[in-house]
Amino acid sequence: MALNTGGAAPTERGLHAQVLAAVGEDIVDGIYPIGSVLNQDELTARFGVSRSVLREALRVLQSLGMVEPRQRVGTLVQPRHAWNLMDPQIISWRGRGREYFVQQRELLELRLGIEPVAARLCAARITDAEASAIVAAADTMVDANAAGDERRFLQADIAFHSLILRGSGNAVMGHFSGTVEALLRTRPRERRGTITEYTSPSAHRHNELAAALGRREPEAAYRWSFELLSATLEEFIAEG
Repeated sequence: MALNTGGAAPTERGLHAQVLAAVGEDIVDGIYPIGSVLNQDELTARFGVSRSVLREALRVLQSLGMVEPRQRVGTLVQPRHAWNLMDPQIISWRGRGREYFVQQRELLELRLGIEPVAARLCAARITDAEASAIVAAADTMVDANAAGDERRFLQADIAFHSLILRGSGNAVMGHFSGTVEALLRTRPRERRGTITEYTSPSAHRHNELAAALGRREPEAAYRWSFELLSATLEEFIAEG
């Protein structure tokens, strides 16, 4: 990935962000394989940046578990099991490359273990205002689907799932909403578009889940959440 050098000169912070994204994506895509050493002289020449900018980018990659500096060796690319795979930055990088469908499957399998339970808790704990917001998000998804408005559909989808996770009253589940949002934001990168032949039945399931939450029916909310995510998982397995 080359840096964008068009227009005004980027600030040091902007250069840092560009280098970080470029090296992160290259590690994810295997251009820098696991166990390889990142040559800092080559990287500063490649990106035309100072060593301080590069070191800052490498420090972030280290915090994500993707690289590790070793004395007398250099900065090593770490095995995938060391990476923080639920960090929004890594989710974004994986979503841009060849691992898009793999990541969708992996995180949907994880969501199946979390979001139905969150929906069950949410049904028992949310306020009337929160329930109304969830219903409004589901209604917006239906309207956006009918209008073919992919951006509006995506924003409503993010709001819908975030409201349920936060409405569970469980702080850890609420924090997981950031992971779900990062995953959903990779959807516009699909060649086929965000709205597909799967979208109408998916919008229906979102509405049924919202209705169950509005009626304060924990088991129905669990069932519709599980069905919604299961169907989405099957979609990505078929597409991938």
